[in-house]
Amino acid sequence: MSEPRPRIPTIDLRPWLDGGPEARGDIARTVDRALQTAGFLLVTGHGVEPGLRSAVREAARRFFTLPVEAKQAYEAKVGGRGWLGPGAEANAYAEGTETPPDLKESLTFATHEPFEDPVVNAEWYAPNVWPGEVPGLRPLCERYLGEMAALEKRLLSLLGHALGLEPDFFSRHMDHPTYGFNINWYPGSEVIGEPLPGQFRIGPHTDFGTVTILDRQAGRGGLQVHTDEGGWQDAPFDPAAFTINIGDLMARWTGDRWRSGRHRVLPPPSDAPSEELMSLVYFGECTPGTLVESVPAPVGRVAYPPVDSHVYLREKLDSITVD
Repeated sequence: MSEPRPRIPTIDLRPWLDGGPEARGDIARTVDRALQTAGFLLVTGHGVEPGLRSAVREAARRFFTLPVEAKQAYEAKVGGRGWLGPGAEANAYAEGTETPPDLKESLTFATHEPFEDPVVNAEWYAPNVWPGEVPGLRPLCERYLGEMAALEKRLLSLLGHALGLEPDFFSRHMDHPTYGFNINWYPGSEVIGEPLPGQFRIGPHTDFGTVTILDRQAGRGGLQVHTDEGGWQDAPFDPAAFTINIGDLMARWTGDRWRSGRHRVLPPPSDAPSEELMSLVYFGECTPGTLVESVPAPVGRVAYPPVDSHVYLREKLDSITVD
């Protein structure tokens, strides 16, 4: 008897955007059930062109395959803008698990439109750093990030509805939001060497923000999702879909009705050590200073103390930095 698959449904957004009350209600109920179990969804009907996603990957790969000396000119700290080289992060640290550093490189970008508070502006709205060697990357990423911001707002409206709350319950905290955007490159063993015991492309963790929008590639050393019922299992894959998961802030906001989706990315497989993958990861957040208060019962299940969204996010980002 095979193990049960994670209960991760595929949601077509088109009936949500254009359908009647019955279709919208069915989608909202499906979303609510899925986020109570694995914390993950697949979403189609999002309108983001496949060609844009592949073009971002092609441009990013031109950067990642540059000599190390060229990439070091763009080196950044976790939560910054630029290049995170091998050994910069160990995501499992955030849940208290000691692992070797993650087997990846990242290009990381974030919000850059100035904020009115100079202190907040300096911490969260620094200019992005774009590699001069790949001039085509910036316009592609800026177009992609515009698509992600629009999709995030549509998803947040759906999430508010799925909880039986006002449609803008979450999206009204998006007047001037921050976000993070990582292009994660997972090269094969010929680049990174043999994985150490307990070493992953990304170690087990939950994301920190509201919703994560992931464009991933299928691979043997790919994404796995953890559920109480099935433990670690390969995540379902649809090349047309985005993989959506709930982060810690959203789980806290819902009083743990929805769970922050725990996941990891496996190391290169021993029987295909040269496997190379790339993921585009948009980490949704909210406007700095947002007070995140748990939705009360009967919707919420745990009443967490209110937190400042970005104090919380900074503590989480610091926790995964490898000293």
